[in-house]
Amino acid sequence: MTHANGTADRPLGTVLVAGLGVSGAAAARVLLARGDDVWLTDATEPAVLTELVEAGARWLGALSEPPEGIDLVVTSPGWRPDSPLLRTAAARGVEVIGEPELAWRLRAAAPGAEPAPWFAVTGTNGKTTTVTMLEAVLLAGGRRAVAAGNVGRPLVEVVTARDADGAPAHDAIAVELSSFQLHWSSSIAPAAACVLNVADDHVDWHGSFDAYRDAKARLLRLAPVAVADAGDPVASALVAAHRHPVTVTLGEPARGQLGVRSGALVDRAFSPDPAGEVLAELEALQVRGPHNTVNALAAAALARVAGVEAAAVGRGLAGFRGGAHRNVLVGSVDGIDFVDDSKATNPHAAGASLAAYPRVVWIAGGLLKGADVEPLVAAVAPRLAGVVLLGRDREVLARSLARHAPSVPRTVVPSGDDGAVTDGDSVMREVVAAAVRLARPGDTVLLAPAAASMDVFTDYAHRGRAFADAVRALG
Repeated sequence: MTHANGTADRPLGTVLVAGLGVSGAAAARVLLARGDDVWLTDATEPAVLTELVEAGARWLGALSEPPEGIDLVVTSPGWRPDSPLLRTAAARGVEVIGEPELAWRLRAAAPGAEPAPWFAVTGTNGKTTTVTMLEAVLLAGGRRAVAAGNVGRPLVEVVTARDADGAPAHDAIAVELSSFQLHWSSSIAPAAACVLNVADDHVDWHGSFDAYRDAKARLLRLAPVAVADAGDPVASALVAAHRHPVTVTLGEPARGQLGVRSGALVDRAFSPDPAGEVLAELEALQVRGPHNTVNALAAAALARVAGVEAAAVGRGLAGFRGGAHRNVLVGSVDGIDFVDDSKATNPHAAGASLAAYPRVVWIAGGLLKGADVEPLVAAVAPRLAGVVLLGRDREVLARSLARHAPSVPRTVVPSGDDGAVTDGDSVMREVVAAAVRLARPGDTVLLAPAAASMDVFTDYAHRGRAFADAVRALG
């Protein structure tokens, strides 16, 4: 089968795979299985290299420019557009794409059938929760669905997967796409697309907020239906210009919206009843907070585009338990709840998390990546019972707290860059101990750092695990 872009079955020529992380290695495997000529480059030799070379790939080592004879470059999302290799490739007229774009071009279906539609989500925060919610709802609606992309399995593996009879393994794909991935995408046309929100993040990679926003907007360009949170001004503005806009709201929904009425999620965008159709009771959701209500409404909107009935939407949302390190209660000690939202790696995400709790001892800090924390600190100051700061940019937060919450007690834990403590697990034990000293029964100790983790921890998951381990050690 050949699609409009003409690449589903025909050879792609010589393909240079740049970066051999999870997505790069998956792309190389699929290309080799197709019989394409695959060359490989990365800064260092990865563990997967032997496998790929034995399968027929050619290893070129680290490169600053593409060799002659390359027809296409497939880049990993972590490679910046201004890296010498990618910049030189573009200057020579060699197309550079990401693994999701490659997956879109390689989609294949059973004879006489269309490829599995994509229902895609991007946004600064909430992507993974929304996509995994969507997967749960699609499964509840009887679809052979899977969540893929930035959320887990590489898309190139999913679109080429087959069942025992040789048919495509999935008939619907819930897709999470980051701004990095969308930057390298040009022809992806999901059946429905959602931009949840757009806040200050990854400007160091994209070069400006406008470039970051425009990367998110690429997802909407070829989608017949576009969804956004009406409460987010940037995302809702992007969707407003679309030919079929749908917004979700925490208030009473207008026609063309999904929203909340009398404690229930209601669809007035896709329901044939002008008054709308109840999808689920709010109290049935196992994930809490206004931001998760928005996520549930967005997932429901995409599922309704897929034709999932209201009752199945409700079943899927009610059965969804949430992901690791995303507002997870990890323990209660002496009347104090300890909540892990290590995935809150920027101020926008941390603000959504803090809004879910009335009185918080906030654990914050790490790599702010140039993000402005002033609006966050000013907004959450009334909720703060105390603050524990860690990580490289902890003093930026300390100065903002001194301005907006001068009476809130805070503790600064030396970590990472000053030589006092370098082991992340030890840092977190000290952080949790400090939080306990600031908390009282009824408080929530919330790890919502508003910053990335790699100054002290391996990643946000390591940071979350260290927090849970430190809480368990309290007994």
